[in-house]
Amino acid sequence: MTKHKCGWCVGDELYEAYHDNEWGNPVHDDATLFEFLILETFQAGLSWITILRKRNNFFDAFDQFDYKKIANYNEDKKAQLLQNAGIIRNKLKVNATITNAQLFMDIQKEFGSFSKYLWAFVDNKPIKNTIDYYKNAPANTALSDALSKDLKKRGFKFVGSTVIYAFMQAVGMVNDHEVGCFRYNEV
Repeated sequence: MTKHKCGWCVGDELYEAYHDNEWGNPVHDDATLFEFLILETFQAGLSWITILRKRNNFFDAFDQFDYKKIANYNEDKKAQLLQNAGIIRNKLKVNATITNAQLFMDIQKEFGSFSKYLWAFVDNKPIKNTIDYYKNAPANTALSDALSKDLKKRGFKFVGSTVIYAFMQAVGMVNDHEVGCFRYNEV
């Protein structure tokens, strides 16, 4: 018997694997949160499948998403990234990644971890929505507006409310699996 899955992933093996194993799982590990934050910021204006297909390239190009290394990237490293055809070669997004890595560590210092900062926005408990069909899920909410606004105030780039809502879905802050999806009650 085939398990019902959210409609957005059906038909693409990579999408389905991401959906079945990662999307919506509550993430509390700072390294993984940083990875998703960076991937979501690169996704701005593009489709998620584009980023997912290049994920391994991003992993290699950005030193396994090691924010401590990324925070110290110099002009030579930036130039190298902008020549890397395996990633999205957008100068503003590359620069934003470096800035965001630095600011990510500032939040860690202030709150003890990025996870503590982030999960406080949902009282440390995922919000379980009741989405019947994935196209009915919101693109942003008042909560993603507030988190986006706070990140921007701190200097983060490419963290608009829509990007942040997608990030919140990916890291399990909100459960937007379709209610009929086999993952809905698993996450």
